[in-house]
Amino acid sequence: METNYTAPSQTHIGHVHLKVSDLDRALEFYRNLLGFELTTMYGENAAFLSAGGYHHHIGLNTWHSKGGSPAPRNSAGLYHTAFLYPARKDLAEILQRLIDEDYPIDGASDHGVSEAIYLRDPDGNGVELYRDRPRDEWEYTEDGSVKMVTQPLDLQDLLKELS
Repeated sequence: METNYTAPSQTHIGHVHLKVSDLDRALEFYRNLLGFELTTMYGENAAFLSAGGYHHHIGLNTWHSKGGSPAPRNSAGLYHTAFLYPARKDLAEILQRLIDEDYPIDGASDHGVSEAIYLRDPDGNGVELYRDRPRDEWEYTEDGSVKMVTQPLDLQDLLKELS
């Protein structure tokens, strides 16, 4: 296979569609906790949600998974879905919401190019909530690659965005 093809620079991931075991429980997480808007129900077994009026960023369905167990962690599959917030204050707001709702957080990292909060949805699917730093703050290695790190994210400093 040729390796000289490059996807157009404006290409981005349009949506993620997840199999869930309980649609109401998944809606409680993605709509009520994370704040995505329900755009449509597809029968009784699927829902589509978005931010900002797009047709859908998240699809949820129980077509083949109703009442099922979470996917095994030690097998191939989705590692996490990442939701990019437009500003640091927005990331601070969702962090405060998670704290207020006593929702468990798996971790939080400063990756140099971004700041991220990690958690799991009710079906055990990994979720990353993050914001990118401006590109002029990114660091690069000698060969021109983006320098990414995994350092602890100072959550108290992030929450200062709210004051």
